[in-house]
Amino acid sequence: MNSNPLSSVASFLSGRLLLEEELPFSLPDSSVDILQGITSRNHSFYCSRCGNDREERFAFFPCARCGTSCPYCRHCLMMGRISGCSRLIRWTGPEPPVEGDGTLQWSGRLSEGQLAASMAVKKAVQEKGECLIWAVCGAGKTEVLFQGVEEALLSGKRACIATPRTDVVLELAPRLQRVFPGIRVTALYGGSPDRHVYSPLVVSTTHQLFRFLEAFDVMIVDEVDAFPYSYDASLQFATQKARKPESSLIYLTATPNEAWQEECRSGKRPFVKIPARFHRQPLPVPVMTWCGRWRRAIEKGKLPPVVKEWTLQRLKDGKQALLFFPHIDLMEQALPLFQALHPHVEAVHAEDLKRKEKVTLMREKKLALLLSTTILERGVTFPNIDVAVIGAEDDVFTESALVQIAGRAGRSAEFPDGEVRLFHFGRTRAMMKAVDHIRQMNKEGLEKGWLDR
Repeated sequence: MNSNPLSSVASFLSGRLLLEEELPFSLPDSSVDILQGITSRNHSFYCSRCGNDREERFAFFPCARCGTSCPYCRHCLMMGRISGCSRLIRWTGPEPPVEGDGTLQWSGRLSEGQLAASMAVKKAVQEKGECLIWAVCGAGKTEVLFQGVEEALLSGKRACIATPRTDVVLELAPRLQRVFPGIRVTALYGGSPDRHVYSPLVVSTTHQLFRFLEAFDVMIVDEVDAFPYSYDASLQFATQKARKPESSLIYLTATPNEAWQEECRSGKRPFVKIPARFHRQPLPVPVMTWCGRWRRAIEKGKLPPVVKEWTLQRLKDGKQALLFFPHIDLMEQALPLFQALHPHVEAVHAEDLKRKEKVTLMREKKLALLLSTTILERGVTFPNIDVAVIGAEDDVFTESALVQIAGRAGRSAEFPDGEVRLFHFGRTRAMMKAVDHIRQMNKEGLEKGWLDR
């Protein structure tokens, strides 16, 4: 921290909304506001941190601090318990000066679609406006942000890129640090070493935004359709709370929900659409293949014949593959069956403590196959893989999830072709809508002249 004590406090607290017990120093005598952690509102409790006002998400505990049966918020408990006698601290003094040079250091070139989106992002930053970038998986959404982020940094603004999943933060932060080497890029997620560092460019999980209040001039929400952000109103509340009253808001997604798509069509929502990947090759269209009673087969210790045949072909060709399962227990039952075909096979899921290491092994081509739940449906890139979904008829595989999963294949300019196979015991509306969605994007990309074939 800065040697000036007041400057150090400002750097730690600026833009944050923290519990008093989270401070590593004594509470300053000035330049702070103190908010009550839980208040009463409309005959119910209200959490000042996450916005929760649902009665069933509060409980009581015998509090040693106030000596009463104290209410606490169960909804944001993973961020540290906030109770009726908790105090939230907010910095009201001047913001620390932005240190470093925010000049973009990137020699790549944008495609036509990327360029149109990049200009829209930059305009939203300049005008404190709002914009949706609707871009297919693999369109190069991160590169679309570069010029807008540079505009913010060179204007002395503070920017945040928020995403629902830790995996995406871990992949995105180093990429941004490489192209903005003159400033510090911080990565915020549960247990992050950067959690107390002040910087002008923050990459954060949406959960970490609970700890901010009116901090950012530019808020960019990546994968806005992803779970849990799309289903959790408190995460959407946290995103709005973390923005300054006058600020820019930019959304990124490959699969906006139906309501947003209708707003785009009717002109109610400003957006730019990129229906083609930067390498000018079409999106792989999923092939639907009936595989019989796959659950029963796995429970009996066998792989469905068509799944086994597909897998053996990948292994014969030396092609890595991602295989998605709807549930952890079925995936773990299937893992030894695949390991019997090849020794270098692993499985990952959200609670897997070695998830990061296994993804790295896959990237380094030390794994032939990686089984996964929907945790890897987005945010990770492997250059040359085929993709399969086992049990694509399961409810967990929504249209959005299937489009994202299909988007794992063919992302690299060196390997633009990849096969996507949906193994199922019955076609669903989500499966057919996902295939139609991808075909429609390919059609639009061809009509715009953004595809070579």
